[in-house]
Amino acid sequence: MVPKNLIIFASGTGSNAQKIIDFFRNDPTVKISLIVCNKPGAGVLDIAAREGIPTLLIEKEQFFRGNGYVDELKAYHPRLIILAGFLWKLPPALVKAFPHQIINIHPALLPKYGGKGMYGHFVHDAVIAARDPNTGITIHYVDELYDHGDYIFQAKVPIEAGDTADSIAKKVQVLEHTHFPRVISELLDKTEKA
Repeated sequence: MVPKNLIIFASGTGSNAQKIIDFFRNDPTVKISLIVCNKPGAGVLDIAAREGIPTLLIEKEQFFRGNGYVDELKAYHPRLIILAGFLWKLPPALVKAFPHQIINIHPALLPKYGGKGMYGHFVHDAVIAARDPNTGITIHYVDELYDHGDYIFQAKVPIEAGDTADSIAKKVQVLEHTHFPRVISELLDKTEKA
């Protein structure tokens, strides 16, 4: 059986990448075939080394002015490319090469609090400033715009009096870790049946 290859893009500590790896660890049909990172020394690279997963450290100039590493990624025949805390906007060449195969997780209920510069505590600070009663996560397909593609899944959590950007980040991370691997699994099942 040919495994369903997943490529994970991450820029930071890699907590979502680790949850995805753990979720599929005992699934013989799914393989995390590559971890792509744009930051030397990022925690996700330590996870990849510990898990024995190949890595690709991408360079900004080649990513945006070259072909977006399309040839290197195609060599892995990915079923899905997963952005799990990856902060660069994908170049059009990469989006076009993998139509409806790239998904992202955003730490807010899009369409609110998306776009350039809206990541991490910037999102949570904006939610607090707007006095929204809820926040959450959005898993969506990636297109050429920031935080814009078709939504796949959303989950929300209430904001309580006294919540800070840090406390909201913890609540949102619980949603990410709970739902992201499961939604990926469901998408893999759908693509297999299609």
